[in-house]
Amino acid sequence: MAADFDNLIDELGHQYLEVQARMSDPSVYNDHREAAEVGRKLKELEGPYKLAQEWKAAREDLVAARDDADLKELVPELEERTARLEEELRLSMVQSDPADHKDVILEIRSGEGGDEAALWAADLYRMLTRYAERRGFKVEELEASPNDGGGYKQISFAIKGDGAYSVFKWEGGGHRVQRVPATESQGRIHTSSATVAVMPEAEEVEVDIDPSDLKIDVYRSTGPGGQSVNTTDSAVRITHVPTGVVVSMQDEKSQLQNKEKAMRVLRARLYERQRAEQRAELDATRRSQIGTGERGTKIRTYNFPENRLTDHRIKLTAHQLDKILQGELDDFTAALTTDDRRRALGD
Repeated sequence: MAADFDNLIDELGHQYLEVQARMSDPSVYNDHREAAEVGRKLKELEGPYKLAQEWKAAREDLVAARDDADLKELVPELEERTARLEEELRLSMVQSDPADHKDVILEIRSGEGGDEAALWAADLYRMLTRYAERRGFKVEELEASPNDGGGYKQISFAIKGDGAYSVFKWEGGGHRVQRVPATESQGRIHTSSATVAVMPEAEEVEVDIDPSDLKIDVYRSTGPGGQSVNTTDSAVRITHVPTGVVVSMQDEKSQLQNKEKAMRVLRARLYERQRAEQRAELDATRRSQIGTGERGTKIRTYNFPENRLTDHRIKLTAHQLDKILQGELDDFTAALTTDDRRRALGD
């Protein structure tokens, strides 16, 4: 096993130096698409490569301490450091999801709980967009269906930036809230929910959509009360006939803009559908262990009276819900990422 690990470290070093050399190649530098791909690969390898150098140095120090009577007392500390670095290194070398670097599209839908669920959907939207802004990503609202109570029946938005999907993929599933609604005169705690669907944004070349498979309807945009928002047929509904996937878009005044946005969401849904099918075929057992992250799966409970958030997938609880709702989700993202990598290693 030790020899195998050493071989992995050597291979990592070769890969890193090879990719670094490619970055200096004029033919790569002058090809924007390839340069971006090579740059992404280099960034992906940098963390593991740096850890590998630290691990090698720690192991050398440990060997030296074991052979030197004056340094024997340092052995336990160096053993702990070497083991910790090896664990971090193994986790960092787990193959990442090919979609991790992509932009991401999220759709939030209110669930059980009526107006309170719609308000909760709006709270989730604010939490996730604040988190995106804190991480340096850009947010683009795609389509929203507000209700009369100030919440959302449904809202979809894109988060743009390198690695956006790797951060937000953990938000997919059911988000349950326990709190006293503003309209509750008896002070009773109500439970309501909203669901989040998370999809990597797909490029046209990644999803082959035959125009003859599309049924496109146009109609007038309507507001939350059913009133007409404008007097032209600018809203667009696209149905992908083979799969039955339907996307509607009405927020833009231009029919063309609504169609372009609808096609982006349709591509993302079909791309995620393909990925889900591939995952199911490759690893049905693992998916059943970790949960699918799809809409029916309850992933978190947000308890306002106790200022508590519990993530049920990793049994992690934090009593700082007020901060989390302001977008401080880093601890949960890091824990979920580490847990996923451990499972991939079979730990």
